[in-house]
Amino acid sequence: MSANTPEKRSNRKLLIGGLLVVLISINGILIYMNYQKKEKTEEQAEVIRVKNNELENQIKVYEALKADFERQSQELQAMGLENDSLETQIAAIGADLDELRGFRKRSYSLADQRRFRDRASAFEQQLKQKDEEIVQLKSDNEVLFTENTELKSTQNQLSDSLVTFKTSNRDLNEKVKLASKLEAQNMNVNIINQRGKEKEDNDNEFRAKRVDKIRVIFNLAKNDVAAKEPKTVYMRLIEPDGAALYNLATGSGSFQIDGENMYFTAKRDFVFDNTQQQLSFTYDKNAEYKKGQHVVELYTDGFMIGKSSFVLK
Repeated sequence: MSANTPEKRSNRKLLIGGLLVVLISINGILIYMNYQKKEKTEEQAEVIRVKNNELENQIKVYEALKADFERQSQELQAMGLENDSLETQIAAIGADLDELRGFRKRSYSLADQRRFRDRASAFEQQLKQKDEEIVQLKSDNEVLFTENTELKSTQNQLSDSLVTFKTSNRDLNEKVKLASKLEAQNMNVNIINQRGKEKEDNDNEFRAKRVDKIRVIFNLAKNDVAAKEPKTVYMRLIEPDGAALYNLATGSGSFQIDGENMYFTAKRDFVFDNTQQQLSFTYDKNAEYKKGQHVVELYTDGFMIGKSSFVLK
């Protein structure tokens, strides 16, 4: 067995020392490599976090853009307007939103970021221009509304004036019609006996058995308002029982008074000439007259123009 000489002990120490140095160096290298790996991992995590924040921010930007474009669409619809290009933009933003949300499950590159930022910028410019158009449209609508309100007010005033005019005109026509009413003056009722002799009685009392015909005579009073034109005068001979003598064979019929039918005994046509002209009726009943008071009424243009009575005994 060889002796453990000082030289051998020295070599062993050197070997152990070298191994320690190598181990220490390897450990240092491992520590450094682990540190580098940790830094790289943290950098990657930071990049991912920044990208995710950028993605979420971009999604929020597009959601706000879509909400603003939908607001514009509602404002236009409220004004009764439609805009197909606006609906197209809303659809395009919706498609971009779907694509952005899809990046939550896949890589969101710098190129994608730039592309969507540029598109968002273009949409924001369009949004601004459309808002300016809507403001102008609202202003124009307010002007039109004011003008329309003023026009309606003027139209209502004209309608009121027209109604007033029509009412005044109707009232005037009624006054003219009333003023133009004819009047029978000097109205007398005579009888004609069977021998054709006419008899006048100041008391308007006659013997029934002597009456063959009734003769009514009157003058038309002057009236400068009444039109000089053809007219018709209706005579009603009312017997004691209250009924007007009526016989189609002798020319009887009916006429309107205040919207109601009224039977007349006889009628005659004439031309009013405002000369106080005299008119007359001669009526033959062709039967015996009843005893009692008889009433004679005269009508023209819807008015009673004269009335008289006589008694048959």
